[in-house]
Amino acid sequence: MNGGVIWIPIAAGAVAVLAGLFLIRWVLSRPSGTEEMRAISGAVQEGSMAYLNRQYRTIAMVAVVLFLIIGFAIHWLDALFFLVGAALSAAAGYTGMNVAVRANVRTAEAARGGIGGALQVAVRGGAVTGLLV
Repeated sequence: MNGGVIWIPIAAGAVAVLAGLFLIRWVLSRPSGTEEMRAISGAVQEGSMAYLNRQYRTIAMVAVVLFLIIGFAIHWLDALFFLVGAALSAAAGYTGMNVAVRANVRTAEAARGGIGGALQVAVRGGAVTGLLV
């Protein structure tokens, strides 16, 4: 493979992460609604984080086993790359879930002013996960 070509996916990934960070900032700068809306959103956030924490604890156990299998069977550098990829995937999942849940209440608040604003907040909030992955 040409040495210069490797930088194309790396640059594309960096641009995607920067776009994701921009969208996170944009979504979280939107109004978060009434006190009641924020209370409900907080409960949803708490539940979603409890779900992710439980799910990722299980996935982490599988990842450790796979790390050891890859390390012994193939190569420890490959195992390390697997572990880094798994950790970055988990970080993208946590960040995406956090932003998506927080975007929900902002979408509801934006909907009070019309469908266009609500759609914009919803799409940008959902795009964060895709861009970070």
